[in-house]
Amino acid sequence: MKKILVIISVLIVAAACAAPPTNREAAPANANVATAPSPAVTEADAIAKEKAAWDAIKNKDYEAFGNMLDEGQVEVTGEAVNDKAASIANVKVFEPSDVNFSDWKFLSIDKDAFVVTYTVSYKGKYKGKEFPAESARASSAWVNRGGKWLAKYHQECPVKPAMPPPARPADKAKAAASPAASPVTAAAGPDPIANEKMIWDFLKNKNYDAFAANLASDSIEVEPDGVFDKAGSVKGVSQIDLSKAVVSDFQAVKLDDDASLVVYMSKNSGSAPNGERHATIWANRAGKWSAVFHQGGTPVTKPGAMAETKPAASPSPKMAASPAMKPPMKKM
Repeated sequence: MKKILVIISVLIVAAACAAPPTNREAAPANANVATAPSPAVTEADAIAKEKAAWDAIKNKDYEAFGNMLDEGQVEVTGEAVNDKAASIANVKVFEPSDVNFSDWKFLSIDKDAFVVTYTVSYKGKYKGKEFPAESARASSAWVNRGGKWLAKYHQECPVKPAMPPPARPADKAKAAASPAASPVTAAAGPDPIANEKMIWDFLKNKNYDAFAANLASDSIEVEPDGVFDKAGSVKGVSQIDLSKAVVSDFQAVKLDDDASLVVYMSKNSGSAPNGERHATIWANRAGKWSAVFHQGGTPVTKPGAMAETKPAASPSPKMAASPAMKPPMKKM
């Protein structure tokens, strides 16, 4: 009898071992698939998204255009800093034609955000009136929202030829070197407005070492006279007297947990009479916050001024209805 019981016990144990695991014991076969991160965006993907936004505007497909924008999208124009609703309203009075692109540059901010910059040339109608061909430097930031890329930010400035550096008095010949009394004493943090004000304090005090220390190694700066890398940005600010510059009207926009955009106005002697709009994207990389992107040189205009001036003298019609601002995805 004991022998029979032993045999039965062995059979029960064997059956238990052969039984399929319970739901608690077995991991779903597609568990890794469900949590796999979305593939990184390539430069070709980014450019295609930006062009698709322009195509939607040219085809007057405003629903498709709106679906390409993040709910918190901002468009920086000469007239205002527009939200999504204003951006969509603006493109409805902008009818571009013969649109051509060049000088594309792509910058990955982090895994969920990128920026594209380019030169766009076009002609067409604004509020039903023809305007002549013109060119602008444009930038758009895209963000990843639940696996879908959406346009978060757009800005343009007119294309202008590079100007020779201003003549400098002999006693300012060493301006490119930061004064010994102005060491790097502050580091950027998660507050983009505080970061930007800090940067302007460095510039006003000609502390170019501190300025450079807060730029990412792959930073891009877009201005009317060109697109610059980090070295070009540092050289450019060293050739301008910004000691009396005034910055105001700051607005911060979160792109993701590790990146934020700050938009503001600046006024300085010799610049646009009503000031210029600027935007900077700050990103946290390996625990250090740095400026990865900046665009300036968008001249501030009074609302309605474009309708009161001749097309040739008016600011870019596209600046009042920034199409690049309406791209399919974005996440600066």
